[in-house]
Amino acid sequence: MSPIVSVFKNPPDGGKGYHRDFRVRWALEEVGQPYHLRLLSFSEMRRDLYRRELHPFGQMPTYKDGDLVLFESGAIVHHIAHEYAGLLPSDRNARARAVMWMFAALNTIEPCISSGSTGYLPLRLHELADTLGDAEWLDGEFTAGDLLMVTVLRSLRGTDLLKETPMIQRYVDRGEARPAFQRALTTTSPLAQSA
Repeated sequence: MSPIVSVFKNPPDGGKGYHRDFRVRWALEEVGQPYHLRLLSFSEMRRDLYRRELHPFGQMPTYKDGDLVLFESGAIVHHIAHEYAGLLPSDRNARARAVMWMFAALNTIEPCISSGSTGYLPLRLHELADTLGDAEWLDGEFTAGDLLMVTVLRSLRGTDLLKETPMIQRYVDRGEARPAFQRALTTTSPLAQSA
């Protein structure tokens, strides 16, 4: 059986991939792993069964593969990257750096964005742009670190902050142009069951 990813039945963003479940779908597309979607409403996520079996906080996404159940998008992407080839380099040090960038996306950049930290966010974006330089990706080849960083930075689309750091804008554009990203946006493999 293919992994099952719980996602919004009617996503508030209209299916544009701005929710955290998109990170999981993109990761699965990058590694070429088939999967099914469990389409749920907000009320279905709040049910006791869903909380007990899939996500104790009643949120998205969840990932179920056999008897393995995970929640938290970063943990799920980390698992996928370690389970399947394609998102982590084979070199030990490069692999560790890719994981480091995964944490940086979720622990350094995303909190600045979600908290509306107007002081730190521009600084962090400029520091990220300086680190990226003229490189296509954060550490050579595309990794799970880039996948998470791009999904975090996408939430700035249309803002002056992204326009003021064109290097970061181009980085996000490159991520969104990846074929696996495009496939994840159009994935329609619903599983006929609810929580």
